[in-house]
Amino acid sequence: MTTEMLSGPDLGAGYLHQLSIEREEVRTTFTFHAQDGGADANGPPKGSLDVFGFVHPPTPCMFGGPRCWHRRFLLPFADAPHVRRAYNRNRFVLETMLAQAYDQVPAGVENALEEVVDRLTGPLERDRVGWYVGGSTAARVLGAAVAPGDIDLGTTREGVDRIASLLSDYLIEPIAPTDWPNTGIVRGARAFVGTFQAGARVEWSVPIEPRRPVPFAEWGGHPEGVRLVETEFRGRPIRVTRPEYALVRACEKRRPEAARAIAEVVRRMTPDGELLDALLARSSLTTPERAALRRQVIGEFLG
Repeated sequence: MTTEMLSGPDLGAGYLHQLSIEREEVRTTFTFHAQDGGADANGPPKGSLDVFGFVHPPTPCMFGGPRCWHRRFLLPFADAPHVRRAYNRNRFVLETMLAQAYDQVPAGVENALEEVVDRLTGPLERDRVGWYVGGSTAARVLGAAVAPGDIDLGTTREGVDRIASLLSDYLIEPIAPTDWPNTGIVRGARAFVGTFQAGARVEWSVPIEPRRPVPFAEWGGHPEGVRLVETEFRGRPIRVTRPEYALVRACEKRRPEAARAIAEVVRRMTPDGELLDALLARSSLTTPERAALRRQVIGEFLG
């Protein structure tokens, strides 16, 4: 195996960055590295990078030592120019992303979503590729008084690559097989849509290994099995997930204010009891918490 640095050391958001590549026969791994750069990088950083999926390697990194943050991607060597472009944009927008994560600077979700919808709608319709907006951004589009930190998209295996192509100018992680903490190995990408100073992260992926579809799953790569709502956003037609998805997730994350705001939208729309029960059954909430949510928040509709 050979390892070499493709870029760096580079500075950004209080971190010292490198881009490296490991080649072993036909296997190629690109790695984004980041370490606390101190005063030389206008540091210290506002916060750690685990919120963006970075992890510490199990052994000390040859470039950054024992506390180096890594994001790894499996891609052909020929994709190096695309990886380098995403690497550079990532470090250029990192200051803004950290401010949104740690300084309570609002993410520019609505302007970013407008750009996403404009770029995706026509081409994906022509290609007959299904896609939708999920998470708390979907709840916001439906009228919930919440402040999403990013935009989550659902789509098919074909759609993952097509969306990456349509948002190529904004990619901060290349389209590739990679490990998303709490999700597993996926084929996905991330983008930061907006300027270096303002915008929002956008994420989309599907599992690498085909999985048996879970009833009403949100991110499994099967849009036809997701409960969606057709609505409008700034005069543009858009499909979003029903608010029950965001409601259960807000409860799991112990965000009571967001849960109350989303519950108001669920009540206004009339709850989907079958969907709610399926989401509660696979949630991390305790049995009493599930019963209380069902009864106290929307029990008057479900009986």
